[in-house]
Amino acid sequence: MKVLVIGSGGREHAIVWKIKQSPRVEAVFAAPGNGGTANIVENLDINPADVTKLLDAVHALGIDLVVIGPEGPLAAGLADEFQSRLIPVFGPSRAAAQLESSKTFARSLMEKYAIPCARGKSFTNFLEARAYLKAQSAPLVVKADGLAAGKGVSVCTTLAEAESTLQKMMEQKVFGAAGNRVIIEECLIGQEMSYLAFTDGKTIVPMPPACDYKRVYESNTGPNTGGMGAYSPPPFFDNRMGARLDATVMQPIVRALAEEGIRYRGVIYAGLMLTDDGPKVLEFNARFGDPETQVILPQLKTDLVDIMLAVIEDSLDKISVEWEKRACVTVVMASGGYPEEYKKGLPISGLDALDAGVTVFHAGTLAADEKTITSGGRVLSVTACGDDFAQARDLVYDNISRISFEGAHFRHDIALFGE
Repeated sequence: MKVLVIGSGGREHAIVWKIKQSPRVEAVFAAPGNGGTANIVENLDINPADVTKLLDAVHALGIDLVVIGPEGPLAAGLADEFQSRLIPVFGPSRAAAQLESSKTFARSLMEKYAIPCARGKSFTNFLEARAYLKAQSAPLVVKADGLAAGKGVSVCTTLAEAESTLQKMMEQKVFGAAGNRVIIEECLIGQEMSYLAFTDGKTIVPMPPACDYKRVYESNTGPNTGGMGAYSPPPFFDNRMGARLDATVMQPIVRALAEEGIRYRGVIYAGLMLTDDGPKVLEFNARFGDPETQVILPQLKTDLVDIMLAVIEDSLDKISVEWEKRACVTVVMASGGYPEEYKKGLPISGLDALDAGVTVFHAGTLAADEKTITSGGRVLSVTACGDDFAQARDLVYDNISRISFEGAHFRHDIALFGE
């Protein structure tokens, strides 16, 4: 079997890494991939938005399975393009991906089908949004409706901050068309958690949950990023909580989509807040998370390709999915200045001096002249599993100290809890 993975981030490197372990697979390709995938598979210089070139590559290479990693191509309907040509593809349709590409769509669905979420309202008019805002009390959450690379959500501690955020999104268009519609929500208090599941539109198979760190600096300070690290599974999670989440969130949202005539096939991701009133949905995503994938897939014992094919063939209820019972930690090494302006093209050293059991998933890297150089804001995810979080974290941070590039920075408090 030949597999094509579409995307270029740390998530896609982790997917490629896991798929490559399948005995069913003879070749894996990444489009466009990154400096890390170039070390283990063949990268194809194809933009994920170039449908014609992707289809040409699938036919020329004899690809048997296409896996779509990022949200952008899913929202644009890339899975539909492959499905219409009877090419097996793992990833939801454009209609299903609205769950992520439109927070208003997701909110309407949750309200209609009584799925617990924060109270809120959406607006397309700045003056109306500002008037509504002035009748509220802080803290508040302001969200761009569309895709904003994980940075379109702002927790505002004052009404002045919320109004400034509204203005940036709706009038200054800092997120482009994603901010044409904005949602203002109550700020939920509690423990945040990512809960992902495979689904074929009927059956759901949950993954071990993960907790990620969105703020750029220690103690959750500084601007939001795409994620600076994660750990899995959280110590507070147990089977009882999992059963509750399946019954109140995951199964209802899949059923809700089906009621609306949308069959969801792929990974469904619920960003949750565990409040005193019970779990509530912060957002849904229509794909694997990043950096959550980097701490979830190392725990997977079952062949990922078997799971993906079962999703495509509507037979997820026919397979048993097993997971390692280990603690897993990943820490993101970012470019100096990220999430604002940063340099690119900086050489990375130390990647060949790491301990066994440590995996580095590349995100913003390129292979150039037999060197690996930086090409993005989040550069690397350094990952390790252990018997407990202290062991996994120590292994990660010890190995991070061996990797260097100009301006590299990372958080020192990932998975540092209960101590």
